[in-house]
Amino acid sequence: MRFLACLLLPLVSALQAAPPPNFLLIFADDHGYGDVSAYHASDVRTPNIDRIGREGMLFTAMRANCTVCSPSRAALLTGRHADRVGVPGVIRTQPENSWGWFDPKVPTIADELKKAGYHTGIIGKWHLGLESPNTPVERGFDHFHGFLGDMMDSYTTHLRHGNNYMRLNNTVIDPEGHATDLFSDWAADYLRERAKAKDRPFFLYLAYNAPHFPIEPPAEWLAKVKARAPGMEEKRALNVAFVEHLDDRVGRVLAVLQETGLEENTVVVFSADNGGSLPHAQNNDPWRGGKQDHYDGGLRVPFLVRWPARIKPGGRSDYQGLNFDLFPTFLELAGLKPSPELDAVSLVPVLQGGSITTPRDLYFVRREGGRQYGGKSYEALIRGDWKLMQNDPYSPMELYNLRNDPQEKNNVAAKAPKIFNELSEALRRNIQRGGATPWQRP
Repeated sequence: MRFLACLLLPLVSALQAAPPPNFLLIFADDHGYGDVSAYHASDVRTPNIDRIGREGMLFTAMRANCTVCSPSRAALLTGRHADRVGVPGVIRTQPENSWGWFDPKVPTIADELKKAGYHTGIIGKWHLGLESPNTPVERGFDHFHGFLGDMMDSYTTHLRHGNNYMRLNNTVIDPEGHATDLFSDWAADYLRERAKAKDRPFFLYLAYNAPHFPIEPPAEWLAKVKARAPGMEEKRALNVAFVEHLDDRVGRVLAVLQETGLEENTVVVFSADNGGSLPHAQNNDPWRGGKQDHYDGGLRVPFLVRWPARIKPGGRSDYQGLNFDLFPTFLELAGLKPSPELDAVSLVPVLQGGSITTPRDLYFVRREGGRQYGGKSYEALIRGDWKLMQNDPYSPMELYNLRNDPQEKNNVAAKAPKIFNELSEALRRNIQRGGATPWQRP
């Protein structure tokens, strides 16, 4: 033990002595695990996203906190399970079809990082409230340039149900151009501005709407895909072009980090809020299912981290964590002590080349309306190799051994009653805990 402490002490001292890093969190929308070419041979090409992992660390077993947008984002920004912060379902522009209210008493990662002197910005999609007290500038962000709502009816008109939710801080704006281009340009502007404030670190949450449907790649990107793969099915070609356009814009943002001298001490993370949408020809291979499912196709997401100052290139981790683990990770790297109220776990040991061995349960919840869901919730829980889950509130619970059956083909609920009961009890405890927080505005 003393020998291990002697090895770690220089690293800890170096981290304490070094200036705090900047954070750039790039969060895509409905981006399937199989639609990042770093993970396996694919018909989609994502060289810029791949580069984040190649120059840093590629995580192969990370999951989103929910299989849909708002809950995943609420968990990401608070380090708590989504139902503990009032967002078990999607917050929508139509109140009668909205299933969450973001608890304004819970601090966000932006709130916490500001305590360490960080400038905080969000560019792109918010999706956690349309009005006070749940606008980004009221939830810890110094700068907001983006879209308050859920999905855009078109990436070129930027409207939702005919309403304009584009904002610069609290000001309504009506920019022209494809949303992916706009968000990338605004991110570049933000980074150039922060580069002038060399003594103040920043946290930028760059949340793209893409590749969420409607699948609308610029025409020239679709033409490129069709030229190289003329036999590709139309739906798939549209999505491949959409993802490749996004990847190119991620590359432009990364280029600004290099151009401004920010690259070396900026932690860059690329991930997504949930798996890809199968009806829109998105790819979650090799996992079963997709968006809205608790099968791993709906939960497994790309997760790549680069920090040239501290992370050696070419790293790879199979740690099973959740996106919201970034919350305590960023706080720890910023020199802050994460609250014991968090459900998330810091990834710092993994980023330093070590491991996390403490067992943990991974809990997932989604509430939804309509005939299929009836306003009820459905949940999943992973403990070690075992996964207990539903994909809607009315179906029987399913149980899978992920080590023996990673594609979740063989439901063993009737064959493993002891495990089934243990996970059911743990799931009930999580549901009770989440029930303490209202999910409709008081």
